[in-house]
Amino acid sequence: MMGRFDGKVALITGAASGFGKLLAEAMAEEGALLVMGDRNKWGLRHVARGHVATYMRCDVTREDKVQALSDLAIEQFGRLDIAVNNAGLAGPMKPLTEIREDEFDLIHAVNAKGVFFGLKHQIPLMRADGGTILNVASVAGLGAAPKLAAYAAAKHAVVGLTKTAAIEEARNNIRVNAICPFYSDTPMVTQGAMADKQDFLAQASPMKRLGTAQEVVATMLALLDPANSYLTGQAIAVDGGVTAY
Repeated sequence: MMGRFDGKVALITGAASGFGKLLAEAMAEEGALLVMGDRNKWGLRHVARGHVATYMRCDVTREDKVQALSDLAIEQFGRLDIAVNNAGLAGPMKPLTEIREDEFDLIHAVNAKGVFFGLKHQIPLMRADGGTILNVASVAGLGAAPKLAAYAAAKHAVVGLTKTAAIEEARNNIRVNAICPFYSDTPMVTQGAMADKQDFLAQASPMKRLGTAQEVVATMLALLDPANSYLTGQAIAVDGGVTAY
């Protein structure tokens, strides 16, 4: 039985855990050839097991590393069909006036510059035959995010980059979209600064619960599906109705 992604070369950043890990596994099950990057190389090795995959340690704040990951797709598989710029960092929860410059800079380096570097080096590899790019933004990129001002600013930047790239590359048959999840049960939320705030965060959703990683990945797969060939330039919220208010 053929899968939606048979023979497609798919690059995924932040692939060692969370959305990236689940997406990589799901795409591999549907025939994708994986090119994975993450700061956790051991986690990548675990995800790659049993699949047609290559991987490298990749810090998305460094343009040379992001370029090297794109080049790895060509070196190993001769092409790049799909790219998912998923690596992200939430940072501490605090009022805007308490955010330090170094905290702001790091959050933007990972979330905004990491996506910019990805687009910059992925797009040229797709221009000959077309391709699909998905950037992982957030509902924080569509509206306010109290106590996450730096994160919200970075994710707004991701949405802006997505829409601009989509318009610039539409003539080259390159689709570029963003997915904007609400808080979900990934390590970013269940560990660290947000771990003890999950019940509070869930109350902001009309469904009164966090999303699941599986629910978000199901939408990611749909956005990447070759059948959705006319869908580009969109920032799709997966948020239990939060942005419907």
